[in-house]
Amino acid sequence: MALTAQSQRAWLNLTLEESVDPEREIIDPHHHLWRTGGLPSYVLEDLWGDTDSGHNIVKTVFMECGAEYRTTGPQHLRTVGETEFVRDIALASRRQGKAEIAGIIGHADLDQDYSLVLDVLQAHEESGGGLFRGIRHGGAHDPGKNLGWLNATPHANLFEREDFRRGVALLGDRGYTYDSWHYHFQNEAFADLADTVPGTTIVLDHFGTPCGVGDYAGKADEVFAQWQADIKRLAGCPNVVVKIGGLAMPVNGFGWGENERPPSSDVVAAAHRDYYLWTIDAFGPERCMFESNFPVDKLSLSYNVYWNAMKKIAASYSDAEQHAMFYATAERIYRLS
Repeated sequence: MALTAQSQRAWLNLTLEESVDPEREIIDPHHHLWRTGGLPSYVLEDLWGDTDSGHNIVKTVFMECGAEYRTTGPQHLRTVGETEFVRDIALASRRQGKAEIAGIIGHADLDQDYSLVLDVLQAHEESGGGLFRGIRHGGAHDPGKNLGWLNATPHANLFEREDFRRGVALLGDRGYTYDSWHYHFQNEAFADLADTVPGTTIVLDHFGTPCGVGDYAGKADEVFAQWQADIKRLAGCPNVVVKIGGLAMPVNGFGWGENERPPSSDVVAAAHRDYYLWTIDAFGPERCMFESNFPVDKLSLSYNVYWNAMKKIAASYSDAEQHAMFYATAERIYRLS
């Protein structure tokens, strides 16, 4: 049976919790919006339904997801339709006493001709209502096609391609960030990319997605060891910051979406704590930002439970360190003040 918003809500409501530290200000730097797709629609009222569920979400950042592209006009500019779609939603979110969409990360094919990349960046800026902050051109590519998840690019070697590297460097020259979503076995190539574009602030999404399905099912210890080494290498790149979240996707292999009841925050914190603590230790709180990755991670847990788990994981850090990870890093990197 197809997943609906109603059936998902009923399942998530099987696990309800009181909010931890409900007054703490939070910027959620990674969520999506769409009207159509493989999952239930997720627009402003859905976002607010989550951000109003018990935590003090002040601002958010929209992350590109292939929604609402233009259907006519030059091919390289069609992605700008997504920025136009989100701009209108962001404007509607203002001064309503709820979470405001304060930044937009759009999409551009950075592997195309330099002049076309310049053209699409200008179009995003002009269409963004002052909210356009950068580009995500994901490098996720599963060569064996057995993860049962998504490819963000047809190129297994995207991070190594000369035109792509030129495009990422251009983002830094223009004051924009570069976000990437990719799989853990691509983290070494991603670190090489970061070394070649030191002038661009690069954001690693979802811890670099340690996988737990397909070829990696039953190999959690092996994957974790390689992932730890890669995170240490990436932390040595001063232009890289990391979003700590997005581990509840089906591709991560925890399987919560298949259970009779969704997990509690204690279950989530116990399963994910080592990933968070290792990354925070490597990068420092000032280069880490908690992210929800909703509504994708909504396949596994509720928004309230997610933030409860993050607050439990962060409890051993000072108030200033927690403020960095829940708010200040995202505010600085995405220029949201």
